[in-house]
Formats: sequence, structure tokens, C-alpha cells
Amino acid sequence: MDIGSNIRAIRKRKSITIAQICEETGLSQGFLSQVETNKTSPSIATLESIAQALKVPLAYLLLKKEERMGIVRKEERKITTSGVENLKVEHLSSTRNVRMMIVEMPPGSSTGEVPHAHEGQEVHVVIKGKIYAEQGEDSAVFVEGDSFSWNACTPHLVKNIGDELAIVLISVYTETDNRNRS
Repeated sequence: MDIGSNIRAIRKRKSITIAQICEETGLSQGFLSQVETNKTSPSIATLESIAQALKVPLAYLLLKKEERMGIVRKEERKITTSGVENLKVEHLSSTRNVRMMIVEMPPGSSTGEVPHAHEGQEVHVVIKGKIYAEQGEDSAVFVEGDSFSWNACTPHLVKNIGDELAIVLISVYTETDNRNRS
């Protein structure tokens, strides 16, 4: 864990000097310098006082780099295709267990000829168009603004039944790590 680097980065971003932190916490400059260079591990109580001086939650100091906010700019989105109809998939962002994407479905296209299943739970929001969704014995038609969710381990399919491009925002939760998935 790289707590010291987190503390130093926050302190510098907020233009706070080591002396100011020491004045507020009662810690020595030498000790705080050793904390920032990861040469010593402070107690939880000490970390709490440093967090208060930096005006951040203690938990924020403990986050690993990959647990911090991830940013994907629109022009940096990974774009792939899915299924036999090569549906356009824009990957928005992901965490260890959740990934979000926008799927573009031309009129008449679907996620496949037959329902499919996979690990996870999905939430869909229709951004544009008219789609038909089916899971087992359940089915419904959805239009812009409608949403639905399901456990993806039950076979399901989605089809654009409208006359225009359908755009669907999908969020997928899985128990396994999603960070390296497409």
C-alpha cells in the first residue's frame, strides 16, 4: 500500500505544506516526511489526524490506485463489436465488478438468433429507439427512457424492433474481476 504517496499527492494538490500539517496534527516534520516516503507506517489514529488536516475521509488515504476514480473521456472510449451482427459497443467505464457500455443496435438487429446466458446481473436503459427484450417466459417492449434488469445466467435476448437506430445503456455486475474484459 502506498499511503505516503497518497498523502503527499493530496497535500501538494491542495497546496498545503508539511509544516501546516504538522502544526494541525502535532506530528514532527521528520515523522511526516518519513510517512510520505513510506519509510514508516503510521497508526490509524495518526492517519485519521492527517486525513482531518487534509480535509479528506480516512478511507480515501487507504485506497489503492486502481480503486480511485477512473476517468474515460468520450474520445478515449474503447469501441468493440458484439455478436454475429457486429453491434457497436462503446465501453464507458468499469470497476472490479461493474462495467458500463452503450450498445448501438440498427433496425432489426439483435443480440443473437437465440437467447444466450452468461455470468452476472444486467441493468438496461433505452436511450433511443424501440426494443424487445426476452428472458425465459418474460418479454416486453421498451422505448426511450424505459429500463429493465435481469440475472444474465438465464437465457435472454434483445432486439431492435423499431425503424431507427436503438441505443441502450447497459451496466453489468459480476462477481469476477471485470477490469480486463472487453
